[in-house]
Amino acid sequence: MNQYTLKIKRLVPDAVLPAFAHPDDSGMDLCATEDAVLEPGARALIHTGLSFELPPSTELQLRPRSGLAIQNGISMVNTPATIDEGYRGEVCVILINLGSEPFAVKKGMRIAQAVLCPVIRPNIVEADTLSETDRGIGGFGSTGV
Repeated sequence: MNQYTLKIKRLVPDAVLPAFAHPDDSGMDLCATEDAVLEPGARALIHTGLSFELPPSTELQLRPRSGLAIQNGISMVNTPATIDEGYRGEVCVILINLGSEPFAVKKGMRIAQAVLCPVIRPNIVEADTLSETDRGIGGFGSTGV
């Protein structure tokens, strides 16, 4: 049962509303509202033409599409990107071309995924000590650097 409602406003008439490709997908596809060419190593802000009203205590995370990554070396500079609950501006995607060939973004192309996630807002408390664990301070990363 779906307990969340995600309100989406089209800022341009031909903006594509996000959709789940499969019923059990966690990410909704976001589409470009413009054409652009990304040269190798270049990055660009790509517009979706959409703004969102998120449910309380959630964020929208934007993530790269694996197909664009493996086939063309296209990713996002800030991944995952966080869209905060209170933001009402246009959601845009910062794409980067990590490939060796120019990449053409086409209007209507699926450029990223959006995942609605719960947010925990803890009470922040400064502490002089922290509890002990078996790992302690060892192993930056899971096995150490």
